[in-house]
Amino acid sequence: MLLNDVLERYGYDFTEYAHASINRRVNHLFQADRFPSFAEFRYRIISDAGYALRFVEEITVNVTEMFRDPQFYYALRQQVLPVLATYPLIRIWHAGCSTGEEVYSFAILLKEAGLLHKSVIYATDINTSVLEKGRTGIFPLSQMQQYSRNYMEAGGLEDFSSYYTANYEYAKFRQDLGGKIIFSPHNLVTDGSFNEFQLIICRNVLIYFNKTLQDKVLRLFCDSLEPLGFLALGSKESLNFTSVSAQFRQLDGREKIWRKHHL
Repeated sequence: MLLNDVLERYGYDFTEYAHASINRRVNHLFQADRFPSFAEFRYRIISDAGYALRFVEEITVNVTEMFRDPQFYYALRQQVLPVLATYPLIRIWHAGCSTGEEVYSFAILLKEAGLLHKSVIYATDINTSVLEKGRTGIFPLSQMQQYSRNYMEAGGLEDFSSYYTANYEYAKFRQDLGGKIIFSPHNLVTDGSFNEFQLIICRNVLIYFNKTLQDKVLRLFCDSLEPLGFLALGSKESLNFTSVSAQFRQLDGREKIWRKHHL
């Protein structure tokens, strides 16, 4: 009932998210904000657009880090970038990008491969407040030691600190990286395709959707990829048992990277 209200009032469709995950997050917010009854909680969401945004932020999961799962980035560097290098213009869609750490990670890969100058990365998320954070390119300095380790394990070629300027408690990433990233709102549940891409990255988003919604989103990705384009998902995500699986070939058994067949 609550999810239907949110869909009707604000256009955010969470009705096909995995029930266990969404129930846990709804209950967490209800208890954290100490509503006396669920009816009052529901009324607040429906009547207060500002609080509804808080609800959306709580429901959408925003856990990320730079070069998360370094071997995944190493595989992109070794197997995907040499193919992308053959295109005159490289278009990448990073869907469900959260606050942008993984988007900047891929921009660094492109920079080191000499491809950033002819690339555009479209970074999208349902949550507009995390997109604002991504646009700044500013992340906590306390995370940089871990990110540097991840970067080296991903086959990093430079001194990681050369990509940002440290300022008090924050690290601001270089403008030449951010200048190739377009942060924009996009709802995977309700919005359609908006371009044709050679690479789509969407990691650890589908695990929060039920099977029907996963299939719908994967069809969207398939329609948005050029023939021979690449699709990269999270470590616990798969194309198996979906309507598009026959149109892709997995690059290797370890990383979740597929290539679309030529039609």
